[in-house]
Amino acid sequence: MTDKTFGKLWGVGLGPGDPELVTVKAAKVIAAADVVAFHSAAHGRSISRAIAAPYLRGDQIEEHLVYPVTTETTDHPGGYQGAIDEFYVASAERLAAHLEAGRSVALLAEGDPLFYSSYMHMHKRLVERFEAEIVPGVTSVSAAAAALGTPLCEGDEVLTILPGTLPEAELARRLADTDAAAIMKLGRTYPTVRQALSDSGRLDDARYVERASTGRQRVLGAADVVDDDVPYFSIVLVPGAGNARTTAPQPDVTGEVVVVGLGPGAREWTTPEVRAELERATDLVGYGPYLDRVAHRLGQRRHASDNRVESERAAMGLDLAKRGARVCVVSSGDPGVFAMAAAVLEVATEDQWRGVPVRVLPGMTAANAVASRVGAPLGHDYAVISLSDRLKPWDVVAKRISAAAASDMAIAVYNPASRSRTWQVGAMRDLLLEYRSPDTPVIIGRDVAGPTESVRVVQLAELDPADVDMRTLLIIGSSTTTIHRTEDTTRVFTSRRYPEQ
Repeated sequence: MTDKTFGKLWGVGLGPGDPELVTVKAAKVIAAADVVAFHSAAHGRSISRAIAAPYLRGDQIEEHLVYPVTTETTDHPGGYQGAIDEFYVASAERLAAHLEAGRSVALLAEGDPLFYSSYMHMHKRLVERFEAEIVPGVTSVSAAAAALGTPLCEGDEVLTILPGTLPEAELARRLADTDAAAIMKLGRTYPTVRQALSDSGRLDDARYVERASTGRQRVLGAADVVDDDVPYFSIVLVPGAGNARTTAPQPDVTGEVVVVGLGPGAREWTTPEVRAELERATDLVGYGPYLDRVAHRLGQRRHASDNRVESERAAMGLDLAKRGARVCVVSSGDPGVFAMAAAVLEVATEDQWRGVPVRVLPGMTAANAVASRVGAPLGHDYAVISLSDRLKPWDVVAKRISAAAASDMAIAVYNPASRSRTWQVGAMRDLLLEYRSPDTPVIIGRDVAGPTESVRVVQLAELDPADVDMRTLLIIGSSTTTIHRTEDTTRVFTSRRYPEQ
């Protein structure tokens, strides 16, 4: 054992930039420390030292920790992360030398030391060996909100802090799922951040704050910012609904119903035309899981319902539009393929809805999505059949299956099964085998473009109803449908040329 007394490590939060926002305790710790340490980029100008300058003594030791890289471009054999890890290890040892010598070390951090700060990398490497204490600081989020003069959130609203380095789709998803947000780490990420704000319907309400609390502070609408003019020390705030700049979209004097298709699953498969219409809408009407795929927009009303009440859903949308709302009735896939377009147009023929405009915007349908995953099984004539007997009797379904099979067309089969319909797939297979070879290719596509996507190619005789559920679409090949297998892929296509008889 040794009775040697080590120095103490202080993590000192300096606040967002204004030296007057340094806490009383932080000022005392800085003034009393034997060593003051701070980070900077290679240019040598340290923001943290500039903030702390009024509280420094002339006889203190200063440890200037200069980052070897500030972007991911480096010649280091370990790449960017290798260079940074090596820097943190070396920096920690520089500070450890002072602490072992009994000197107190104040490591400066803009904002708060444990909030997206460089201090935490030193803390993790030194806290097991030396005593450490944190002096919290005012964060840039609080300073930016003060610059706006607008509450970020109130009541039960949820505030989410997001790094702008997230992928665009993930950032958009998180923005859509929260009441209020702060996006940090901007700079080169700003084009991605702006697109995520737009995709989530939050761009109009987002505000950009640059160098909050300093003499160079700027406040702009997030949509008005020039991409090349965004420093790292900037932030985007999206206030909660109670304090947003805009209110709910004002309906036109005459409302409208627009029936839209989201595509089969992936957000990227929703067309720009449909996205724009969803953003303009005052009201969204649809089956709950489909509405969940649409980004939340402040002030926009949602009317979710069960999947078996198409007529009632159509009437709700028409009634809202009759009272002046701009309504989107939301379908998966294409709204005109076993979806809401026909239901809305049929109900709209009633006299009470006369004069209510109805438009239909197309979307990618599931048959084309599944086909694309294996090649071109729908490359020639094909039929599209729903196996559901909820809106038409099974004998009609059976006749149409037999007719399509006898005509030697490929068949895209929608709604093949559900929790309450479990026998139809087997019955369809038996009908098809009366006309088709047992080795006819069958594509089983489940949740295509969704998180649990699976696509398999089997022979018709091997089609197992247990492999098919309500999220599945089947494609039955024709006599000219070919399977081409390689070591890596299985491709299926139906030739555009039909053999001569």
